[in-house]
Amino acid sequence: MKFDPTIRIREHASVYPVREDSILLIESLKVNGNESVLEIGCGSGVVALHLAKNGCKVMAVDINPDAVKITKENAVINNLSIKVLESDLFDNVGGKFDMIIFNLPYVPVEDSGVDAKAWSGGTDGLGPLSRLLGGYPEYLKPGGRIVIVTSSLQDQNKLKRLTSSFIKKTIGVRPLFFEQLSVLELKPPA
Repeated sequence: MKFDPTIRIREHASVYPVREDSILLIESLKVNGNESVLEIGCGSGVVALHLAKNGCKVMAVDINPDAVKITKENAVINNLSIKVLESDLFDNVGGKFDMIIFNLPYVPVEDSGVDAKAWSGGTDGLGPLSRLLGGYPEYLKPGGRIVIVTSSLQDQNKLKRLTSSFIKKTIGVRPLFFEQLSVLELKPPA
């Protein structure tokens, strides 16, 4: 997909804003237009809005109630239909999806503040990735894929162990001055 600057995004102080990682994720995705997609950790909703504009049926969830509110508002502003729920990973999710997307909190610092949940990935930078990879089978359709954003700042050995059972493909890379971001597509083995 191409990043569409005409999609209007209203931001909120306690919600993860549109940054390089969000844009890289959008630009790395290839969608059929009729796919069902679950975006976990939707923040302002920019990825979900791009998916909906490209014809996907989208459910967007976030643990932050302010993110849920601003994503709903952004969907209305852009006249796009997205189901938006407050949820910690899969807690309030029902159904199966062709794709599960998660721009997980990947900064390797321990910070337990409310706003830090959007970016603090704990000491290894992997945050809730192990819970996501442990819970996806109930929500991913056969032949489906999981797409995550990773950072060179994360514990790379642990990331490799967590994703070792998947067929992995790097679908996007963006070097920054202090790290390299990558978008990984993970497919469960057949």
